[in-house]
Amino acid sequence: MRKLLLDGLLKRPLTEPAPPPDDAGLAELATRIRRKLGRSLSIREVDAGSCNGCELEIHALNNAFYDLDRFGIRFVASPRHADVLLVTGPVTRNMREALERTWNATPDPKWVVAVGDCALDGGLFAGSYAVEGGVSSVIPVDLHIRGCPPSPTALLQGLLALLEKAERG
Repeated sequence: MRKLLLDGLLKRPLTEPAPPPDDAGLAELATRIRRKLGRSLSIREVDAGSCNGCELEIHALNNAFYDLDRFGIRFVASPRHADVLLVTGPVTRNMREALERTWNATPDPKWVVAVGDCALDGGLFAGSYAVEGGVSSVIPVDLHIRGCPPSPTALLQGLLALLEKAERG
């Protein structure tokens, strides 16, 4: 027991190091999002059959480093309260109906963001007997954020691009 205690006190933790501070870049991104948003934005995240890599990056948006709430963006539990559907993974046959129901339950105006390479065209899982394809094969998609998985900064940049697109028309 003593050995475990001493090892825990003397050895460094086995976690990954924090990302390098890019305070200027993140602060500039925050300013641009606040200017474009002007109000709060509610997001409902839907896992349509992913490997959970994209979900880990999406959940990182809520940690203390990225702090999504400071932008006025929050995740909601019900699609009835959402402005944006953030869909990850290829759409599996088992999730097709659930995704369609979620899209139908989201009030207009609504945006759909496909997150990750799998959400674009099925990615690594394309052609599988269990996969319908990318998100756009089931519901209309307004924006694709590429990456396997995309970084939290890429997700924020994608949301900013969505806001700019909505502002233009």
